[in-house]
Amino acid sequence: MSALTSAVPTLAQVTPALLQGGDLLWLAIVFFVLAIVAGLAGFRGIAGLTMEIARILVLVFLVLAIVAFIL
Repeated sequence: MSALTSAVPTLAQVTPALLQGGDLLWLAIVFFVLAIVAGLAGFRGIAGLTMEIARILVLVFLVLAIVAFIL
């Protein structure tokens, strides 16, 4: 059982990996494409939700990029 629990990463191990490189920007692009596909398919509610998530991810990316350039 300990081998199974040691194979599953904890949140502390996963979170820094999510914020490295351009992952936030990549996720924003993915959500933007999903919003376009959902909008074309007629799912306006899902399209709006994914577009809002993409917008938030871009804003977080911009804030972190500005902070990184300042520091």
